[in-house]
Amino acid sequence: MTPRKKFQGLVAATITPMTPDGQINLSVIGQYVDYLVSQQNIRSVFVNGTTGEGLSLSTQERKQLAEEWVCQGKDKLDHVIIHVGALSLPESQELARHAAAIGASAIAVIAPFFFKPTNKDVLIAFLQKVASEAPAVPFYYYHIPALTGVKIRVEELLDGIKEQIPTFQGVKFSDTDLLDLAQCINKNEGEQFAFLYGVDEQLLSALAVGADGAVGSTYNYLGQKTNLMLQALAKPDLALARKYQFLTGEFLNFVIKLGFGVAQTKAVMTLVSGIPMGPPRLPLVDASEEFITKVKAKLESIVWPDGN
Repeated sequence: MTPRKKFQGLVAATITPMTPDGQINLSVIGQYVDYLVSQQNIRSVFVNGTTGEGLSLSTQERKQLAEEWVCQGKDKLDHVIIHVGALSLPESQELARHAAAIGASAIAVIAPFFFKPTNKDVLIAFLQKVASEAPAVPFYYYHIPALTGVKIRVEELLDGIKEQIPTFQGVKFSDTDLLDLAQCINKNEGEQFAFLYGVDEQLLSALAVGADGAVGSTYNYLGQKTNLMLQALAKPDLALARKYQFLTGEFLNFVIKLGFGVAQTKAVMTLVSGIPMGPPRLPLVDASEEFITKVKAKLESIVWPDGN
């Protein structure tokens, strides 16, 4: 396989727009792409993940969304990563084949979480069965133990993984265990693995131990501010970078206390972008009007270092 340039930078974990009656709304994806590029300086996306309610969508819906993001992102987005994980191995394999056929930049797979893999070897066997269906497409493991309950440490998982999954390219690391992340990075310096961090309020800490970039929901509406944080860190101006991270944390701390999840993320994105994201799919329920009012006031009260 031809060596690829190591992935870096911010990736928006995309929201799945829905109509008021709960159907996926493909008609706004083009507008969504343009908004990310022009307003948030974001040129890579992670489709059908947690933020996108991927596991609440049918296989057909997931395929339609993947196709639309690849189509609308052509010549505008640098990377369209499609999450193809599912509880059913054949379904995940079908989604992997589809992602390869439509020209996705990469695929990612979450650990199955109803019947859970009990050890590293079982998890790798599952991942390998999916990755082998898209043998020319870079493969990422999506690590999110708070939701899957699969606690297998990534440091352990990566030992020898390239021999079993030749397309393995890296990890979407959505966990607060920075020790595990740091050991992954330290022990795999000779590899071209990309470690994309997924806990937005702790990104600066992850970058300090060597994360290459990030996948997150806040980059949909705070991507431009987070990019300024990355620029400050690169100067290096750690004090300025901290200011951006602290303000992102201040906002997230505020909304978490109100009750914050995928449904509320949809409401925030609608508020900030003006693009209607619609309701979430049950069992998630709409954000309240009170939540939206409080969030609007909070966002308007934050004074960012760049003055906007």
